[in-house]
Amino acid sequence: MENSASTEELIDSLRSELHHLQQRIHKLETENAELSVQLSNCVCQKTVGSDKLDCSHSIEEMKSLKLDNNNTLSGISDTAMNHLPKRYVALKVMYFGQRFYGFAAEAQMDPTVESEIFKALQKTRLIFGDKKELQYSRCGRTDKGVSSVGQVIALFLRSNLKGTTSNNGYSGETCAEESICREIDYVKILNRALPKDIRIIGWSPASTDFSARFSCLSREYKYFFWRENLDIMAMETASKKFIGEHDFRNFCKMDAANVHNYRRNITSFMIFPCDERFEGDQLWEMKVKGSAFLWHQIRCMVAVLFMIGQGLESPDVIDELLDIDRTPRKPQYKMAPEIPLVLRSCEFEGLEFMCSSDARQDLHTHLEKEYRGYKLQAAIFHEALLSCSSVLYDYNQLNGRTKKKESAHIPLMSRPTEPSYEERSSKRKSGAGTKR
Repeated sequence: MENSASTEELIDSLRSELHHLQQRIHKLETENAELSVQLSNCVCQKTVGSDKLDCSHSIEEMKSLKLDNNNTLSGISDTAMNHLPKRYVALKVMYFGQRFYGFAAEAQMDPTVESEIFKALQKTRLIFGDKKELQYSRCGRTDKGVSSVGQVIALFLRSNLKGTTSNNGYSGETCAEESICREIDYVKILNRALPKDIRIIGWSPASTDFSARFSCLSREYKYFFWRENLDIMAMETASKKFIGEHDFRNFCKMDAANVHNYRRNITSFMIFPCDERFEGDQLWEMKVKGSAFLWHQIRCMVAVLFMIGQGLESPDVIDELLDIDRTPRKPQYKMAPEIPLVLRSCEFEGLEFMCSSDARQDLHTHLEKEYRGYKLQAAIFHEALLSCSSVLYDYNQLNGRTKKKESAHIPLMSRPTEPSYEERSSKRKSGAGTKR
């Protein structure tokens, strides 16, 4: 009986100690979160009587308390996060679009480039709040399969520096050079959390009135293609007709519900060869620059140029399609494939994108590794092509069959047409009236 009573007393004592320990742990976690917030608000203070900056009192503590091995904030509640310093930042983004359903997260299917970026931003705890609170903007909405080496987004990100973002950029207690050196390495941290086909290639401080969409001065696209038997001279002649301000409603996918102005300004359109060759053929590219573009505009322009290059259409067909009084309805034709299209760059005034030397080296190493991998795949496909040469006879010829004839080309101006903008708008308005 005595032994039983002693055991029960020991158990009660252990339970009591465990309860006290749990309370102590909870209190320490709360203090740790509060300390993390205070440490994150620390800035470099000048040592008395010295021109050197002494930040050793906070940096290591902040690293140990706030970041785990994946550069992710831990042990801080959402409430505490809201008190951390932040700054408005523009990020330059590179991505390879083959596996994505476009850039914008509003797409009906996943994955999208935008959704993957926000997963990385949340994982690294660089953001807190929704897109509206973050004042998020993007330069463009590239389609499914389209790539970019110069997409730009802007939003508020967590900062290492004390201060707030003003309309003239970062406003804190350190000079501009010091603020850059002390700032979070956004490029390095995000690239460790992103999938291998998305990379951040630079960041820039931005004013809070900056918009990645509306502050963009120009956008430049490239479209790659094999020359084959295309008449490049005819294509160049036709492409020059795009330059200037025109109504491009016959060279886009019309969105009458949201877009009412189809006039866009093309500042340059060039076609030139690349260094890549294969079995006597050469890779070429079209480079198109303009202030802004309509939905599918590049791919529609390229599709018509291909018809001209094949000798199926005259360069003058461009004039007819740009004349909306003469051609108010778009002829039905297929767009050019999406994979060869790349958003090359977006131009802004006052932005200077940068990254640390470590982040730049990591990016170079990553891209070189990917490039070598794709070259190896190309070698394997080339080997497969060579193996096909061992097939000596045409099965159709042996059986007296003839090859299937290709369908005859129907001139663009003789094809069935899509509804005009006015017809679409009228139908939409009448439909809305019927619903009421």
